[in-house]
Amino acid sequence: MPTNRRQFLGRVAALTPLTSVLARTQAPGPLHLSCNEYTWSVYFGRDNRRFGEHLDTDLAEVAASGLDGFEPSGASVEQITRMGRNLDDRKLEMRSLYVNSELHDPVRAEESIRAVLRIAGAAKALGTRIVVTNPSPLRWGGPENKSDQQLEVQARNLNTLGRELAALGLKLAYHNHDIELRAAAREFHHMMLGTDPDHVHLCLDAHWVYRGAGNSAVALFDIVRLYAARIVELHVRQSQDGVWTEIFSPRGDVDYPRLVADLVDRNVRPLVVLEQAIESGSPKTLNALEAHRRSVAEARKVFAPLAG
Repeated sequence: MPTNRRQFLGRVAALTPLTSVLARTQAPGPLHLSCNEYTWSVYFGRDNRRFGEHLDTDLAEVAASGLDGFEPSGASVEQITRMGRNLDDRKLEMRSLYVNSELHDPVRAEESIRAVLRIAGAAKALGTRIVVTNPSPLRWGGPENKSDQQLEVQARNLNTLGRELAALGLKLAYHNHDIELRAAAREFHHMMLGTDPDHVHLCLDAHWVYRGAGNSAVALFDIVRLYAARIVELHVRQSQDGVWTEIFSPRGDVDYPRLVADLVDRNVRPLVVLEQAIESGSPKTLNALEAHRRSVAEARKVFAPLAG
């Protein structure tokens, strides 16, 4: 199993062409393209490097890839403050932040919410607008599903967190991996239907929805139809025959030109965050910088209609 974001955060704490779309839409300005910390960590990892160990030079590579922004994995106020200083030096924006939360347990949820609010407050001072969270599973990679009672507790706490963040002028975006799509996607749907749309938005991770639903494009585009109005951020990854590709491409298992067209038709223009990553079986032909540079070039063409 590839290193997942939750495992990575533990370490951080320790240290079809688009012609028809373009014809219908004139983007008001250039696309702001971001990327999250997780993707750089896995590319660095396969070259026996650790992202963040030399933060200034590591972020220099991020900037050199052509990205406009960076979504850190927030583990503490101190880490985010330090990250912000270095991002500013590299002229990279921090429009969004990814943080873990534990919301299904009524005892631990209160402290988890306080921790997220502390980190989010520090990030807001650095320009953050969106806080992305993926509530913790019972056990990463395990077969256990949360009970109905745990899902109800989690939805109430997610709503509370969203309301508190809104009071700070921030948007909470719910994020999922594949676990939340099990058992008729009951966890994913309850986090949407059991929360207030004004307080809990959606970070659509297109590939995790696709994979979690058994490699189903039908499931992905059904979710877009159901919840498009709540999408404020889009996480972008591509695969070919079920395996993550080394660079992002519009053509692969996920039909990104169709996704862009659907979002434009609904007048939804989320923050686009590149999350191309590698796993067992992924090609290994490029270093981290070159892989990201090529992904950025492709993503800018595909997602240009979402500028705004």
